[in-house]
Amino acid sequence: MNHTILVGRLVRTPELRVTETGKKVTNITLAINRPFKDQTGEYQTDFIECILWEALANKVIKYCKQGDLLGIKGRLQVIKEEGEIKFNILQVVAESLTMLSHPQQKKEDNNKEEQQNEE
Repeated sequence: MNHTILVGRLVRTPELRVTETGKKVTNITLAINRPFKDQTGEYQTDFIECILWEALANKVIKYCKQGDLLGIKGRLQVIKEEGEIKFNILQVVAESLTMLSHPQQKKEDNNKEEQQNEE
C-alpha cells in the first residue's frame, strides 16, 4: 500500500503552471519538523516536495501562502533522472489537501499586510 499523510508549513507561496496538455499543476514544499532533538539539542526539519494537480492545484493557489499549515494525503512517487549522474527524486502526489492554519490568524495576517501596504 502506497499511502502517506504529511502535516507541515508551506516553504513558499505556490505558483500555478499549465502543462503542454492543458492540465493545471503546482509543486509545493512542506517544511516538517521532526518531533525530537538531535545530538546538538536542535530540532531538525525535513523539506518534502509535493505535486498537486487540477482542483487541488487551484485550491492551494487560491487560498494558501508561504507559512500556512497544510495537511496532505497522497502517495509516494519516484522520478528517475538520467544523465551524467543518475539519481531518483522522491515526491508526494497529493490526493487531498486540508488547510490547517487558523482562520483568525489568516485574517490577522491579511490585516498586517494591508497596514504595511498603506505605509
